[in-house]
Amino acid sequence: MRVLHIGPQESLLTITVRRGGALARLGHDHVIASRTLQGVVAPALGRAQFQFRLDEMSVDEESLRQAAGLTTTPSADAIAGTRHNMLVRVLDAGRYPWVSIVARRTGNNEVLDAEITLHGVTRTVQLPVRIEQAADGRGLQASGSLLLKQSDFGIVPFAILGGAMAVQDQMELAFRITARQDFSAPGSGASPGR
Repeated sequence: MRVLHIGPQESLLTITVRRGGALARLGHDHVIASRTLQGVVAPALGRAQFQFRLDEMSVDEESLRQAAGLTTTPSADAIAGTRHNMLVRVLDAGRYPWVSIVARRTGNNEVLDAEITLHGVTRTVQLPVRIEQAADGRGLQASGSLLLKQSDFGIVPFAILGGAMAVQDQMELAFRITARQDFSAPGSGASPGR
């Protein structure tokens, strides 16, 4: 069976979170990104399995903020504070360091059933996806986006001042994943048959 390995250097997953609360105008929207996806795709089985570490995610890369249409520019201190709050106060990354996703093809090739495990909670969602042959013909590229709620994973969105400054519960996940036969990354030997 042909197994394709995800290439972290050619893949990107972003999560956009938006500000909320009565004092939202004083805060910033944020783009969190993973460029360290690892995992495998088994096209014949219609399955993919990948994961990434929360502490390897970047916060507010300028190019990603522009691509998401975010107009404010947080300071370096604000970005560092956001990263700390995200990893320690919200996601408890010390206890739950990994996010994992297992996707299966359904009858509709444009929608996958995806089991997302975040913060120790697994939810199954319908994941709209566009799958294309890589330009060189030796792999696949999958892209798509969906809306998720932090509370669905037992996460309490960050808030201060009694909720006057807060992060909205809804988050926007977007991805572009490239998998090829000739990629091999640490941890990419996970079996897609799980």
